[in-house]
Amino acid sequence: MSSSLSSSPISFAPVAYESASPEVREILDQIKGKYGFVPNLLATMANAPALLRAYLGLADQFDQTSLTPRERQLVLLTASVENGCAYCIAAHSTIAKGMLKVDAETVAAIRAGTEVDDPKLNALVQLVRELVNHRGHAAEATLNTFLTAGYRREQVAELLVGISLKTMSNYLDHVSPVTVDNAFRAEAIN
Repeated sequence: MSSSLSSSPISFAPVAYESASPEVREILDQIKGKYGFVPNLLATMANAPALLRAYLGLADQFDQTSLTPRERQLVLLTASVENGCAYCIAAHSTIAKGMLKVDAETVAAIRAGTEVDDPKLNALVQLVRELVNHRGHAAEATLNTFLTAGYRREQVAELLVGISLKTMSNYLDHVSPVTVDNAFRAEAIN
């Protein structure tokens, strides 16, 4: 997941709870309550509370889309793979396989950039890949395949919410690589 661009002179450490402002502590408490721990990515976002609040708010909105939890997780994983974010690939692979019981072959195909066996999920993954790689542009054929697979027009716009969400976290990891949490380490890229 290395870039041809020079490494960034910026490095953010995850914000420690003890040194966080009261506002950030409150957000970190909510995160810990939801996940059981504060993922390093979110603790790193806490260096800029506006980013953390924006990310969590957009994540909440993405959870309210008409896409299923599995579909949403595959959108997030696919965008992370296409953007080359090692942290998010590990996190979303873990969540997809562990919590949402997505089969290992589907996760492996997304990570390898190959087709997914399920035609409907493949249409979703292919459209996300194209939108990410072509900066929001998608071929008519790709859009038609998505719709023919059983998705609705408005769900194309819902994909953009997930892609936007991952743009924030993927780009933060590019600017300042985040250490993969122990909870996600089994899915880390070697």
